[in-house]
Amino acid sequence: MVKMGDGTVNTIQTFNRRTTPETGAPRLALLREAMQAANVDAFLVPRADAHQGENVAACDERLAWLTSFTGSAGFAAATQDAAGLFVDGRYTIQSRIEVDEAAFSILRHPEDKLSDWLRNALSPGRRIGFDPWLHTAGEIERLESDLRSAQLTMVPCPNLVDRVWKDRPPAPSAPILPHPIEVAGRSSSQKRAALSADLKDAGLAAFVLSLTDSIAWLLNIRGADIPRTPVPRAFAILHDGGNVQLFTAPSRCDDRLKSHLGPDVAILPPSDFEGAIGALSGRIGVDKSSAPFWISDRLRAAGQDVHWARDPCILPKARKTDAEIAGSRDAHLRDGAAMARFLAWLDAEAPRGALTEIDIVRRLEAFRAETGELRDISFETICGAGPNGAIVHYRVNESSNRAINPGELLLVDSGAQYQDGTTDITRTIAVGSAPVEACKPFTLVLKGLISMSRLHWPEGLAGAHIDACARAALWAAGLDYDHGTGHGVGSYLGVHEGPQSLSRRSMEKIEPGMFLSIEPGYYREGAFGIRIENLAVVQTPEIPGGGERKMLGFETLTFAPIDRKLIDPSLLTQVERDWIDDYHREVLNRISPLLDEKTVSWLRLACSAL
Repeated sequence: MVKMGDGTVNTIQTFNRRTTPETGAPRLALLREAMQAANVDAFLVPRADAHQGENVAACDERLAWLTSFTGSAGFAAATQDAAGLFVDGRYTIQSRIEVDEAAFSILRHPEDKLSDWLRNALSPGRRIGFDPWLHTAGEIERLESDLRSAQLTMVPCPNLVDRVWKDRPPAPSAPILPHPIEVAGRSSSQKRAALSADLKDAGLAAFVLSLTDSIAWLLNIRGADIPRTPVPRAFAILHDGGNVQLFTAPSRCDDRLKSHLGPDVAILPPSDFEGAIGALSGRIGVDKSSAPFWISDRLRAAGQDVHWARDPCILPKARKTDAEIAGSRDAHLRDGAAMARFLAWLDAEAPRGALTEIDIVRRLEAFRAETGELRDISFETICGAGPNGAIVHYRVNESSNRAINPGELLLVDSGAQYQDGTTDITRTIAVGSAPVEACKPFTLVLKGLISMSRLHWPEGLAGAHIDACARAALWAAGLDYDHGTGHGVGSYLGVHEGPQSLSRRSMEKIEPGMFLSIEPGYYREGAFGIRIENLAVVQTPEIPGGGERKMLGFETLTFAPIDRKLIDPSLLTQVERDWIDDYHREVLNRISPLLDEKTVSWLRLACSAL
């Protein structure tokens, strides 16, 4: 955030409309010409780069360029006669707004399967082109299996979108920076020694790493290649001796970084990656679910012994160190103070009716910047007033920017990147008087947050086993929400981090030290959206009497008031009322020392007992 000479402020976020539906049809026509020239009958366009991260650099925004859809998940497929955009339930409304449905049919994933669509769109013997860098081996293997009976063939080829995207931005090349051990909690050499021992136990000579956050975690480095996620784009090979080959432009690595990495990490240009893969010997580990098809294809072409296994960094990265947990606590207190200042300002200004969604986003970012510790936001702020709040991943732009009207709900989902922690918080606020029709669903959502926050469960359970605890009150009223209850969070890394999550599909065991969001919601299309989100760390709780089994539970990390105007106390049990009062008491005690007296006075009222 930069203050200009005229007093205006440049925020990290911008609000220009990046795409328009009108470009879809002509760009699709260009792609079809390229398909014909490449002798393929269909082409797949994922919302992915070669590292399969959630966020991608501007040069990799191929799905948005082609379809105008700007969501963080989805993919498209095109033939000469049809084109489909596949999105999940979070993006149903957004995709209808952004995409030309005359050019692209909007399908719901995973209910609508790509293989079924391709079967219907193509006759036997047709060829389906794909960029081998942008699809995983597991993805292509499943498609080939599903399409074999239809006699459809998957064909790796150069990226055809890139051939027709004439003003494609250049690839980023920001400097790579050391991540201090004081906040990481373990040195890179310690991590590499532990993982190399695991490789030896598994009979692996090396493991090819393609996930940017895994490489950043393993080497204790950070970067600025990907918006909102502080990672460098790179590949790496971890060897069973603990040494690493890091493939990135050497010009990005200064003497300080080289000293940080030490002699056991060789920095090599990306052009050396293919040769290094071909020179490997022994059993080589590759993650089928995340590594590009290109990697395993080249390994096999070189006669290598490919062994499918999970990226060895995934679980250790998810189990946060004591230093990372302590850092997250500090980051959340800092962020909580910024949120308190923001909410106090909003409470005073919004009822006057002079603010817009963009005003809200800018002011919240300014409060975070004033901490002096903000490195970036952790994702584009979701700020939806009235009906815009029902668009789960709504991103305001100059065209959609809506006035904040008294008597409406305002949903604000935001987060920050600090060197000691990544934050993510959602609060739904009544602007002025609370709309009566919103109080019941808001309270039901709050009941879900409380239920999950208080939950103790036996060690060994996964997110799928406990997700329903956040939905039970909504289900009893015939309501639900079409997104997961919670996602993993990194430590000054991705705001969405696996493998853990709270969802109906997650079978990953929840373990101590994992960060998770808890964010139940409710969305009434055309009216309002409600979501309340706190982050928490999994801990081993004290059980009265000791209990018979080892249990796990959540320690709340997020401290910011929840709008009491929207709570209907008659729908809460005494235990739930006690929880919200205790939570607000904790917010006041922890955040007040970081605030000016005027904000503290507001916070006392916001945190008063029900």
